[in-house]
Amino acid sequence: MTKTTVETLKTLKAIAETLNQSHDMKGALDKVLRELLSLTGLQTGWIFLIEPDGSYTLAASAYLPPALGQRDNALMCSGDCYCLTKFSNGGLTKAVNIMNCKRIEFAEQTTNCRDTEGITHHATVPLEDGGRKFGLLNVAASEKTFFNEEELHLLEAVAFQIGTAIQRMKLAEFEQQNALLMERSRLAQELHDSVNQILFSVSLTAKAAKSLTDDERLRQMITFIQELSQDALTEMRALIWQLRPESLTKGLYASIKSYAALIGLEAVCDMEDELELTDEQEHALWRIAQEALNNCKKHAGTDRVIISAVKKPDYAELTISDHGAGFSTDAHAGLPSLGIAGMKARAEAIGARFTLQSELGGGTIVSVRLPFFGIGGSD
Repeated sequence: MTKTTVETLKTLKAIAETLNQSHDMKGALDKVLRELLSLTGLQTGWIFLIEPDGSYTLAASAYLPPALGQRDNALMCSGDCYCLTKFSNGGLTKAVNIMNCKRIEFAEQTTNCRDTEGITHHATVPLEDGGRKFGLLNVAASEKTFFNEEELHLLEAVAFQIGTAIQRMKLAEFEQQNALLMERSRLAQELHDSVNQILFSVSLTAKAAKSLTDDERLRQMITFIQELSQDALTEMRALIWQLRPESLTKGLYASIKSYAALIGLEAVCDMEDELELTDEQEHALWRIAQEALNNCKKHAGTDRVIISAVKKPDYAELTISDHGAGFSTDAHAGLPSLGIAGMKARAEAIGARFTLQSELGGGTIVSVRLPFFGIGGSD
C-alpha cells in the first residue's frame, strides 16, 4: 500500500474509534471534527444538520476564524450560503469544492471584523445514512483553494462514518426516551392504583365520619381533613397527568382545556385555526401551558384563565393569561422562578420566543411565538 493509503486508513480508524466511544452527539461531533483537522492538517471545519424543511443548525465547529466565530458564531447560525443552496436543490451528491464561501465574503464586507485567517474556499460533503441526506461537513485551510480527488474521497469516507454515527446516536436517544416514557407511565399507574385510591378513601371516610357526630369542633376538624384530602387528591391527579398526559391527538387546546379543568380552572378558549405543529413543538407548547396553568392555580388567586392562539403569515402564537394577583418583574433580575425559566428554555429549544408580562394586581400573560417557517408549513 502507498503511504497515502496507509495514512487514509489510519485516519478512518481514528475517526471510527472516536465515534464508537461517543454517546453524546454534540460532544462526539466536536471531538471528531477536531481530530479530523488534526489528522489531515486542515485548519477549520463545521457541521450543519439540516431539517427536511430546509432549516439548519450549526451542530459542531472547530477553530473557526474570528470572522466566522464572532458573536458566538452568529454568522454561522443564520442566513443562506452556496453549500446549503446546493444541498437544498439536490445538487450535492458527493464531496465537492466550493469555489468561494459566501459567509467569508459577507464577513469580509463588514467593517468590524476582517480576520478570515486566509480562508476563502472550503470543501463540502453531504452527511447521509441509508440514502437519506441530512447534513453537511465543511472543512477549510488557509490559502487552500482546491481539494484533490484523494482528499475529497477521504472526506466522503469520514462523512459516511459521521452520518452513520449520528443516526446510531439518534436511535439510542429515541430508545432512552421511550424507556423513560414507559417508566413514567408505570409510575403513574402505580400512583393511580395506590396513593390516589387511598386519598379518595380518606375523603369518603371523612365525609361519613362527619355525619356520625354532633360535636361541632370535631365536625370542623373532620371537615378540614376532608378538604385536605380533596386538595391532595387534586394534586395527585395533576401529577399523574403530568407523568402520563392525555393523548394530544385530540388537539393541543383540548388537552390544555382538559388539564385546566382537572386542576380547578375555568379555561376560556379564544382560538383561530388549529396550528400545524411538529410533535416536538406540540409537546413543548403543552408543557409550557401546563406550567403556566399550574402557576395560575397556585399564585394568581383566580379560577379563570384565557387561552388564545393566532396564526399570522409569518408566525403563530400561543398565549395564556389571567386577571389575577400578578407579580412584580424586573427586567434586570432574571426570571422569577425555575418554572418560568424552564418555560423559556422549552420555547427556545423549538426556536420560539418566550415572553412574560405581569404586574402586581394586573394579572399575568405568558406568550410563546413560533416563527412560521418552524411550524409545519411553507413560505
